[in-house]
Amino acid sequence: MISLRHQLGAVHALTRGEVIAYPTESVFGYGCDPFNEAAVDRLLRIKQRPRHKGLILVAANCDQIAPLLQTLTLPQRRDLEASWPGPVTWLIPDSENMIPTWIKGDFDSVAVRVSAHPTVQALCSIWGGPIVSTSANRSGQAPARSEFPLRLMRAQYGIGADYILPGYTPRANKPTEIRDLQSGRIIRAG
Repeated sequence: MISLRHQLGAVHALTRGEVIAYPTESVFGYGCDPFNEAAVDRLLRIKQRPRHKGLILVAANCDQIAPLLQTLTLPQRRDLEASWPGPVTWLIPDSENMIPTWIKGDFDSVAVRVSAHPTVQALCSIWGGPIVSTSANRSGQAPARSEFPLRLMRAQYGIGADYILPGYTPRANKPTEIRDLQSGRIIRAG
């Protein structure tokens, strides 16, 4: 488990609108406050990722994304709850437009995962809500599987996360699965 000092350092960075790097189930991720448009734009510049592709939100529990779940059917809720917490990201319809377009991109749904990773759970719990979760790499390049390449990139080129939370990625050889909640279709196998 990551120390409280490190967790609080990451939360302070999020509060200041900065980009953090942190371990997830499969790779290190870049994250920021999803409701801070300037922070999201900075993260997208670091990744060199276009806004229209959208981003994933990661949460500690279902309570942190409760407004998104209110319009779901009982079978849809069961599907989510059967796979969470865990390494499955669901595309959840956002018919009430609760999530900003800078997170959803060109889509009517939002990608959400309730993580089982202890660092992610602790971070989102202390933060008090979901954060952005996207692989810590430039688009098209291999994702970081440890904090070392992220520290090296920041030291050599002055780019990357403002704060790096140390930790491990237990499923380093396997990406998290992405599923569409409405169709049940697997978008990316995990």
